[in-house]
Amino acid sequence: MRVDLAYGDGVLPIDLAMDADVIEPRDPPRIDEPSQALREALRRPIASPSLADLVPPDGSIVVVISDSTRPAPNRLMLEALLGELGAHVAGRMDVLVATGLHRPTRVDELDRMLGSELRRQLRVTNHDAHDESSLREIGRTSSGRPVLINRRYLDADVRITLGLIEPHFFAGFSGGAKLILPGVAGAASILRNHDAEMIGNPNARWGNLVGNPIHREQREAARLAGCEFCVNVTIAGDGAITGIFAGELEGAHDAGCQAALQAAMQPVDEPYDVVITTNGGHPLDLNLYQAVKGMDAAAQIVRPGGHIVMAAECREGAGHGDFVHILREHQTPDAMVRSIQNAPRVRGDQWQNQIFGRVLASATVHLRADGLTDDEIHAAHCVPCPDVARRTHELVGDSGRACVLPRGPFTIPYIAA
Repeated sequence: MRVDLAYGDGVLPIDLAMDADVIEPRDPPRIDEPSQALREALRRPIASPSLADLVPPDGSIVVVISDSTRPAPNRLMLEALLGELGAHVAGRMDVLVATGLHRPTRVDELDRMLGSELRRQLRVTNHDAHDESSLREIGRTSSGRPVLINRRYLDADVRITLGLIEPHFFAGFSGGAKLILPGVAGAASILRNHDAEMIGNPNARWGNLVGNPIHREQREAARLAGCEFCVNVTIAGDGAITGIFAGELEGAHDAGCQAALQAAMQPVDEPYDVVITTNGGHPLDLNLYQAVKGMDAAAQIVRPGGHIVMAAECREGAGHGDFVHILREHQTPDAMVRSIQNAPRVRGDQWQNQIFGRVLASATVHLRADGLTDDEIHAAHCVPCPDVARRTHELVGDSGRACVLPRGPFTIPYIAA
């Protein structure tokens, strides 16, 4: 059987010599005229006055957008804002890229995300979580963690966030308050929100907002910072918009999460011996750091001691910050996780290592990644996999069960009770 795996800018076709279950999201119908639908959503939002009624004639505006690791339709959303408010507001509008602790988004990436003409028309700035002069502490969450937020965001008269709602492996879903924490928050706030205790909480998982301490704290931070309006969308595999949820931040995000949950949640009867997965293609499979998400999606339905066959391009290599350093500092995944749990301070990216270690403890990961050498794959405690179909056939044997997640973390598979 032939399956096309999302990989880089295209697909990686594989021909399996055995039958396998293929699990993909149940995408709702695509919106035929997304620009007009976005304008309508701005005029008739959820639990909020219309956008035009919220923006004063001479007030300053800040718009927060996702960075290059998210396939959000930023251009369409920004064009809808400008169309609704009038192009003249561009002179008093700042666009902040919600980088969190990611690297800055490059100009060529901004041109791809926004179009070069729109990018030049607007003042676009990357948020810098490490620049203390650009941050202001505005209080603490109920858990006592500090909330430091970008000053430019806080000082604007009208604050708008534009996000993409998709399943998230520890925040439940992306979008909503995540555009503020971690999006435009200070490093101290992000590190504490992603510390070992929070990541280790059993409620910090795919598609779950109830009792999720990471999500709860992100919303608390957003309430302290303020957000006058948000626009969240859901998308299909080709990037087409399938849902628009605009208005009051929490109400609009909740509505979008319910829609994403219905599309993404996929039950299976029992675990599989082998699960083939991806990270949803570019830009989500830019590096190994991001690819942990697709592995963790597969880990939800692989049997203990089974195998995950991962296809992620990783054109930018292993990743950024401490992620690679932490991988190389430990001989085994178990040692890596124990070190993170017992460390006296939080290191950047350790949450990804913690989840990666949890995946590696449950299954062997076989990795097809054209952007990584075999040595780099071995250093990440994975097994190089030049041929996904052949490796799967070898692992399944005559009696094993296999499953394919062609779009990786856009699907939330789970074992039905």
